Amino acid sequence: MIISEDILEKHLDNIRALQSSSGLFLASRSDVSTGYNKAWLRDNFYTCLAFEEIGDLETVKKVWQALIAIFVKHKNKISWAVKNKPYNTFQYIHARYNPETFEEFWEEWGNKQNDAVGAILFKIGDLQQKGLKIIETEEQKEILQILVDYLKSIEYWHDPDNGVWEEYEEVHASSVGACVAGLKSIAKTGLVQIPLHLIEKGEEALQKILPRESKSKFTDLALLSLIYPFNVVPEKMAREIVRHIEYHLEKDRGVIRYKNDRYYNKNEDEVSEEAEWCFGLSWLSIIYNQFAGKITHPNRTSMHDSAESPLLLREGQEENKNDKEKAHEYLEKSFKTIYKDQIPELYYSDSDKPNDNTPLGWAESLFIVALLRAAK
Repeated sequence: MIISEDILEKHLDNIRALQSSSGLFLASRSDVSTGYNKAWLRDNFYTCLAFEEIGDLETVKKVWQALIAIFVKHKNKISWAVKNKPYNTFQYIHARYNPETFEEFWEEWGNKQNDAVGAILFKIGDLQQKGLKIIETEEQKEILQILVDYLKSIEYWHDPDNGVWEEYEEVHASSVGACVAGLKSIAKTGLVQIPLHLIEKGEEALQKILPRESKSKFTDLALLSLIYPFNVVPEKMAREIVRHIEYHLEKDRGVIRYKNDRYYNKNEDEVSEEAEWCFGLSWLSIIYNQFAGKITHPNRTSMHDSAESPLLLREGQEENKNDKEKAHEYLEKSFKTIYKDQIPELYYSDSDKPNDNTPLGWAESLFIVALLRAAK
């Protein structure tokens, strides 16, 4: 697939327009009235993926140095949580910060977002392993250890948090999985000490929860994070997660987050007309391209099967072809979400009306990753 440089640059520019002088990205425009003119930990993690994908390591490093600076600034608070185990929401690591001063926002919010901490550890470990040195000082190294100890203190594997969508507290598979991925990734760098049971408890919890997202949610858009970028579930489980999301949540202009989602629900009773999130389509495209990178078959029992069985090899190649086709199909659907050259957060159910969070940095980033991976 040939990708237009004009399209790529346009959407990169949409993201660049959200970057503050500190390096952090706002979730959406600075003049938006929805509160999205703040810097989220999670949004910066996802928004920066586009620049990593194009090889703009200068931008990547600037963003990640700023993210680490947030934790350095709040080291005393996080250290307190390590020693005392937080019991109020405000005592947890916050999700949103002033992009220039790195101060927390203190209004009532769902600040228990363990997945964001896991995501930070995951990408720092990932970048270090790829040769991009993010950790440069002893203080930064100390912060990494404090973050690991923080996950131990809150007992992330069964800690009810507000999750990716910042809503009511439950144990979320997407949060537990992000922490597992983060601990595994940072462990490979040798920069921190991680008790083995800290990862094992998370893996055991995931096995009990999956393929559900939580006790109340059979499936959820956030589960895609366990496949990309965290790659923390086996392929059989990954395909089951995708199948559930496609069947229950996929719509024309996006993917609803979960059944009976009230956020921007078009129906007055806030039921059955859930908002359609644009980045869900790009996300599925990325994941199908990831599937296509592996010629596998569900009945294969060993690496030798593909060499010894021409039938299995042909079936694997056919599956690979189908995955590629699905990746392109979802990318085409992603193009249809573009509104005035920008990708919104979401569209109201069964409509061509986006909400005010346009563009959404996270949505632009996943679209760019999907574009580039489709071209390979």
